[in-house]
Amino acid sequence: MTASRAHNPITELKQHMKPYEKTDTKASVLQLFNTIIPLILFWVGGYLAMSISYWLALPLLLVASGFVIRTFIIFHDCTHGSFFKNKKANDIVGTITGVITIMPYRKWKYSHTMHHATSSNLDKRGEGDMWLLTIEEYNNASFWTRLAYRFYRNPLVMFGIGPIFVFLIQGRFNRKGAKALERRNTYLTNILLVGLYAALIWAMGWQAFLLVQGPVFFFSGMLGIWLFYVQHQFEDSYFEHEEEWNYVNAAVEGSSYYKLPKPLQWITGNIGFHHVHHLSPKVPNYNLEKAHDSSIPLQKATTITLRTSLQSLKFRLWDEETKTFTGYGQGRKVRSGLPKNAVQNVSRDMGKKPALPHE
Repeated sequence: MTASRAHNPITELKQHMKPYEKTDTKASVLQLFNTIIPLILFWVGGYLAMSISYWLALPLLLVASGFVIRTFIIFHDCTHGSFFKNKKANDIVGTITGVITIMPYRKWKYSHTMHHATSSNLDKRGEGDMWLLTIEEYNNASFWTRLAYRFYRNPLVMFGIGPIFVFLIQGRFNRKGAKALERRNTYLTNILLVGLYAALIWAMGWQAFLLVQGPVFFFSGMLGIWLFYVQHQFEDSYFEHEEEWNYVNAAVEGSSYYKLPKPLQWITGNIGFHHVHHLSPKVPNYNLEKAHDSSIPLQKATTITLRTSLQSLKFRLWDEETKTFTGYGQGRKVRSGLPKNAVQNVSRDMGKKPALPHE
């Protein structure tokens, strides 16, 4: 039995990640400085540039939104307990960066932990992931459910309304069943947000504040949702029912390697190595590339680029027969062969209205 476990490739792959799970306090502190300070400088720079031209300010605000994404990766690592060795330090920095990224730390920590535990499991959908229907579920759904699904999966909705709904609205309220510590953290985040925004509006006026913070919020929210979407929605991704589902397969095959140009890889905190992160969430973001480069199996994960990732916009339904994503057209072809009295309901898991993703 011991020898069998020693030669188990899954066990070996997970064990191979152990050296990269070590937190480097110096690297973490340095990342705080090279992320938060530039964010403030570009934010203020955008505000000052408005006195010359708003078109001059917008590029600076776009860069600032990139640093919000990088701040979110720090926030994200704190929720996994991988940014600092000390739990309290993770909680404090996570709460502060949660204010910057407009997302309560403990609330998102819960939903994201559920996402990791159930990612690519067709029997455990609906918590911290995208709303996904299989072709069969879509065909058997009511007209209104299909309409709602099409509305939800429309890129203009996901990346246009999505940031407003997820961060500005959904992030302000506690989930049903949240424990006291999680509820208090949401209240604290909301109070700090109101205080911060009130101070900025008092100092610069509400119009200037909206002109600066509006683009920063929208661009960062849109890019954040895109990153989450594209790294799980690629043509030959991995989705299985509970009896066939495997954690390692879900990590390596159900998460992509988003190969970005080096500047974009840096500003997004290496989250493109998403397959590594799902295999071992304890690996801090600054070790993800090292872990990827050290493992031949991880290097064989599905690789997408800026160009090929755009293909994911046409993926709508999961085909359980071919194990690939497909569009609505394929669903219609299959639907045409169904009897007219086909049952018009959705699976139990998809009966709930899902939330847009948080990354």
